Amino acid sequence: MVTILCAWDPDLSVLIGCAALLVAYWAVHRSNLSRAGWFVGGTGVMLFALISPIDTLGDEYLFSVHMIQHLLLVLVVPPLLLAGITPAFASRVIECRPLGEIERRLRKPVIAWLIGIVTLTLWHAPVLFDAALNNEYIHILEHLSFLASATIFWWPVLGPLPQLRLAPLLTLLYLVGAAIANSLLGIWLTFAPAGLYTPYLHPEDSLGILKLLRSGWGLTPAVDQELGGLFMWVGGSFVFLAVMVAVLLRWFGFSEMNASSSAASF
Repeated sequence: MVTILCAWDPDLSVLIGCAALLVAYWAVHRSNLSRAGWFVGGTGVMLFALISPIDTLGDEYLFSVHMIQHLLLVLVVPPLLLAGITPAFASRVIECRPLGEIERRLRKPVIAWLIGIVTLTLWHAPVLFDAALNNEYIHILEHLSFLASATIFWWPVLGPLPQLRLAPLLTLLYLVGAAIANSLLGIWLTFAPAGLYTPYLHPEDSLGILKLLRSGWGLTPAVDQELGGLFMWVGGSFVFLAVMVAVLLRWFGFSEMNASSSAASF
C-alpha cells in the first residue's frame, strides 16, 4: 500500500504545462483575480490526475483507475477552468475577429456536443486505447484532445458569458443526450468480454504490486474492467445530473426573481 501511495510520476512536461497555464492566466487576468480560485483548482486537479499514483496505476495496472483519470480530465477540469475565466477576458477574445469566428462555429450545440462525445468514445476504441498505453506521445495526444474537446463541449453550458450559453431547456436536452451517450459507453465497457484492453492482462509490474491487486484486492482483469465501466457509467451520470440540477435551480430562481420584479412594479 505504501508503494502505491508513493508512486508519483512528476513528469516534467506536465509540470511545465501546468505552470505555463497558471502564468498565462495571471498575465491576462492580473487586474481581476476574483475567479482565480476556480482556475487554480482546475489546474490542480489536472496536475493531480496526471502525476499522482492515479496516473501510474492507470497506465500500468488498472483500467478502472485509468477511467477515474479520464473522468477527471473530461468532467472536472474543463468546468473548473471555464469557471475561472472572467467575462471581460472572454469578451476581448471573442471581439478578435478570427477567434470570434472560431468560437461562433464551435459554440453551435450540435458541433460542440459531437466534438466532446465522439472524441471521448473514439479514444476508448481498443486499438486507440492500447496505442495510447504503448506510446507516450499518443498518450499525450489523447490527454490533450480530452481537455480540448471537453472544454468545447462545456463552453455552451458553462461559458463565462451568460448571453452565449444555451437556453435552460436546450441545456437540459444537451446534457441528457451526453449522459445517455456516456452511459452507453460505460455499459459497453462494463459488459464487454474481459481483456478488452490487452496491456492490462499482463502488466509489467514495475512496482511489484500485481499480486496485491489481483489476489489481495480481487482486482482481476474482468473485475477491473467492470469497475472501470461502472465508474464511467454511474460516476459520469452523477456529474451530468449535478449540472442539470444546477441549471434547473438557476432557471427557477431566475423565473421567480422575474415574477417578483413584475409583481413589485404593480
